[in-house]
Amino acid sequence: MDETGLSLDDFDFELPEHLIALRPAEPRGSARLICGTPPGGISFHHIRDLPDLLDGDDLLVFNNTKVIPARLRGVRAGPNQSGQVELLLLQPLNGEATIWVAMAKPLKKLTAGSKLQFGPVTAEVLGRIDEQTCRVSFQWSHQGWQADLDEFGLMPLPPYIERKRSADRQDHFDYQPLLARYPGAVAAPTASLHFDEALMNALSDKKIRSCEVTLHVGAGTFLPVKEDVSKHKMHEEWGEVGAAAMEEIRLTKARHGRVVAVGTTVMRILETVYAMDPLPSNFAGPTNIFLKPGSQFHVCDGLVTNFHLPRSTLLMLVAGFAGTDFVQKLYREAVNEELRFFSYGDASLLWKQKI
Repeated sequence: MDETGLSLDDFDFELPEHLIALRPAEPRGSARLICGTPPGGISFHHIRDLPDLLDGDDLLVFNNTKVIPARLRGVRAGPNQSGQVELLLLQPLNGEATIWVAMAKPLKKLTAGSKLQFGPVTAEVLGRIDEQTCRVSFQWSHQGWQADLDEFGLMPLPPYIERKRSADRQDHFDYQPLLARYPGAVAAPTASLHFDEALMNALSDKKIRSCEVTLHVGAGTFLPVKEDVSKHKMHEEWGEVGAAAMEEIRLTKARHGRVVAVGTTVMRILETVYAMDPLPSNFAGPTNIFLKPGSQFHVCDGLVTNFHLPRSTLLMLVAGFAGTDFVQKLYREAVNEELRFFSYGDASLLWKQKI
């Protein structure tokens, strides 16, 4: 499909408010799973059934990024300043993580030199970058920035959850994947949230292999497409695919197994790398790949993913992978069966459409 023929209406749907999940399923294995095989096969399961839906030659690829408690709530301090302030830290600008790019509320009341206080941590606004972000300098405690954020920061829940309830300490556990290793994400790779120790053990017993890549998920993952699809510019995220993961993928393909991306973030970094010619032995760097109907999918055969926002680039990725008509049908079935949607919701296992 030519991207100039894409309509935002193809990626829109009505969702009853009560289907937006505000907490994950407990236990995790009780979350529901819809399996989709284009052009028409749909079946209903639970996440705990995943080992029975995969083969021993298949490879699951996980994102090992770790979500940082990047939301800070504090006050404006100093002469002639008062009132509450909220920051969402997006990325550090130096190796010591003392200067960050951040989204701020209320940004219009912050100017260069504004002093901020978050518990015992002080900060200063260095200046605005654009209408949404600014640069902020922090004086972290002797514990360091990660320990301070763990103590005083909140998990950066998606806006559709934040509108219904505030983040709390439970989200430090709920919004962090089991395989989280490398801090840097400000949004969770939500498909990974379904995988607990019991499921990982069951997959291992079935001899289903796994490997890890990294993509530090940015806040832009929640942004809807507001203009013509062909003109949409993707946000940039940093990722890494190491030599060990590349070798696991090579061996899987050699034995005619299937590479299954656990989440759209994994698919984005894998398809970034495997679109390269020549194929590198490993990769570390930024990606702003926009996968959608009409895109080529070079390496991924399957995708485990949650149900995404209307008009989002994530939904477009899923439609590009499994087919727009099929995904529209799948989402209608998910709504009719009252599956739970978005970050804390239920999941799907989708297989690549055959073209």
